Amino acid sequence: MTDAILVLNGGSSSLKFAVFEASAELTLLLRGNVSSLAKHPRLRVEVAAGRPAIERSLGEGPIDIDEAFATVASLLGDRDLLRSIDRVGHRIVHGGRDFTEATRLDEHTLEALRLLEPLAPIHQKVNLDIVSLAAELLPQAVQVGCFDTAFHSARPELAKIYGLPRELTEAGVVSYGFHGLSYSHIATKLRERYGAGAGGRAIVAHLGSGASLCAMDGGRSVATTMGFSTLDGLVMSTRCGALDPGVILHLLQDRKLPADELVTLLYERSGLLGVSGISGDMRTLTGSHDPAAAEAIDLFVYRIGREIGSLAAALGGLDRLVFTAGIGENAPSIREKVGAFAGWLGVAIDKDRNQRGDEIISLAGSRVEVLVVPTDEERAVAAELHRHSRASPERAS
Repeated sequence: MTDAILVLNGGSSSLKFAVFEASAELTLLLRGNVSSLAKHPRLRVEVAAGRPAIERSLGEGPIDIDEAFATVASLLGDRDLLRSIDRVGHRIVHGGRDFTEATRLDEHTLEALRLLEPLAPIHQKVNLDIVSLAAELLPQAVQVGCFDTAFHSARPELAKIYGLPRELTEAGVVSYGFHGLSYSHIATKLRERYGAGAGGRAIVAHLGSGASLCAMDGGRSVATTMGFSTLDGLVMSTRCGALDPGVILHLLQDRKLPADELVTLLYERSGLLGVSGISGDMRTLTGSHDPAAAEAIDLFVYRIGREIGSLAAALGGLDRLVFTAGIGENAPSIREKVGAFAGWLGVAIDKDRNQRGDEIISLAGSRVEVLVVPTDEERAVAAELHRHSRASPERAS
């Protein structure tokens, strides 16, 4: 079998994986995920286009990331794929200032990335643990990191700095932005559709359990809603989104909340879950008749609509609005509500197209074209490995 690239994409509650043929076409050989690690974990495997996915329960749970990885390793071994893998690409959430392209993960690099764990506490450690597991399983393969922050690294300086003393800025207390691999994939898709200009001025809405928006001009990041951490910006499944820093001071100083409890509050007990008191899952909330669920949805949409206005100002106008990720791709009612909120910008959504989930869901006369484009972070990682291994072999091979 030809050489293959294994891509591993670990999150706080899941492990996605994909195997691609190491060629210019990056033919997909296998894709899947181990989901819901905390309760009732499941394995889902897609083996070929047009064939039904394979799903099975992994018990009542919970399982940890080591067990999820062992499940993936067993699957790859059963399908005789392990011996053909010569590169493993890892989605790593935080690359800080230093890692802005695909980079070989040696001990020196991993040590630097471990220092960034406090900036992405629910992701970074998991990402790096998976690197260690993959290196043990596949000692013959090169381990390569691709970073969610990298896509935003070329933004204008004013889009990165905060109104803090310069010594803090120089120490790295700046906006990094996240979901960069998803945005990179969408930018590629826009270039394929519209040419080198990638559709002009576009706002991409990555709406999933983690959610953010990115303003792109010609396929390049100009501004984004997440900043120093993955807490910033939009209301998310269990994360608070943008918050007055005075709230943090109040919780620490007046309510005497311990730091570890504050982390849990902001990352795991807030967002849609906190506002609704029901669930952080949009599917549950849209199916509920509870007024608190409706309020959580309305807040989610309001914050998206408000940030679209901010990003349109950063772009100096808007040509395209793109929905992607779990909610963006699969929740027509949320797309409709967001479109109505952005109507003043010239967004007009066709209800029938939207309900069907067409690629273009805007009305024929809409001043802003509105699209639904599935994201594929795993393919984005594989593409970055392939591109950089050819251009900079000392960095990524």
